[in-house]
Amino acid sequence: MADEWKKKCDLEWHLGSNHVPMPDSVDWKTVYGKKPFERNLLKNPRPHDVTHEAPPPEREIPGVPTRDDVPPQLEPTGDFAGWTTSTEVLPYDTNNIPPGAVVCYLPQYRWFSMSQQIDLKAEGLWDELLDKFQPDIVIEDWYEESQLDGSIYELHVKLLAADQQTVLKEHQCMPMENLEKYSHNWKRVSHTFSGYGPSVRYIHFQHKVKSKFMVEFFGTLVTDSSVVIKAIRSTS
Repeated sequence: MADEWKKKCDLEWHLGSNHVPMPDSVDWKTVYGKKPFERNLLKNPRPHDVTHEAPPPEREIPGVPTRDDVPPQLEPTGDFAGWTTSTEVLPYDTNNIPPGAVVCYLPQYRWFSMSQQIDLKAEGLWDELLDKFQPDIVIEDWYEESQLDGSIYELHVKLLAADQQTVLKEHQCMPMENLEKYSHNWKRVSHTFSGYGPSVRYIHFQHKVKSKFMVEFFGTLVTDSSVVIKAIRSTS
């Protein structure tokens, strides 16, 4: 019976023909059931219930708040199940305010961080695969051109050892936005880890988006985040 599950895995992902180690000690029934290849290992990749396949939603022009209004929104809204979230309030920028000037409002910026940690063995991968074959790990993310600031998005991905602390490889993306011309689309961010060496057991995925509050809340959306393990290594 064990050989049958091993054969099913081989037929499903062409492991043998791609020289993937397939030791008999692996629980191949569990591997087949978890289907660790070619699927998104992140949970809840659309926390704002939007997709990059449709244009980002346009914002409504806010009205002037009154004393009777409900407390102002200060955080992004959505279903963040599966994500660990945190907020960093940034100091007010007063560098360009002349001495003695009276300022009614200043924008307050915040970083909203969402992260997940993926246990690769719990997802169905095995030691020999990770240490010897080292399958490609493909990262993809989409963020909204909110044009709230010159820097509105960051991506930080780390490949971790079994202690969940030792960083073996990492990738960071901190793009700068062009604010000279209006644009409101989705922007794609991607990276492929390959040949990263042995001992990788966890992936830490974190992205940060910037929001602005000045009378009303303005946020930056992200969607369709993914971490995918490839059964076939890229030849490029």
